[in-house]
Amino acid sequence: MTRCAPRGVPSAPARRRLALALALSGVVGLAWASPARVFPADALRGELTVLQPPEALLGKTPVRLAPGARIRDPQNLMVLSGALVGQRLDVRYTVDTSGLLMNVWILTAEERTQPWPRTRAEAAAWRFDPVAQRWSRP
Repeated sequence: MTRCAPRGVPSAPARRRLALALALSGVVGLAWASPARVFPADALRGELTVLQPPEALLGKTPVRLAPGARIRDPQNLMVLSGALVGQRLDVRYTVDTSGLLMNVWILTAEERTQPWPRTRAEAAAWRFDPVAQRWSRP
């Protein structure tokens, strides 16, 4: 008769430590709760078409994706730019100091209905509430 756990099965104390670590990190609740996305105040809205990565169009203006660009789908999961070639997407985006697209969020149906500035001039004229994640026009 053996008193050890079978191979590959963690011991009871190890399982308890793992459960405690997951609970404290908040990972357990992530599968059930999908919190609203938070966008930075300097994000702008546009229509993105990925051509041949890193080349893309923002509206009708040619742009490039930054080397470390992050594209997130409506479920907030990372997407590779190659998977989006040829699609027209409503997005919110930020650019880095070189003018390259750095962060891109593909919008959900609800996010598409919210007003969001498309240019820096609009953003300067509008008012942003970071808690409600809403822009209001003057």
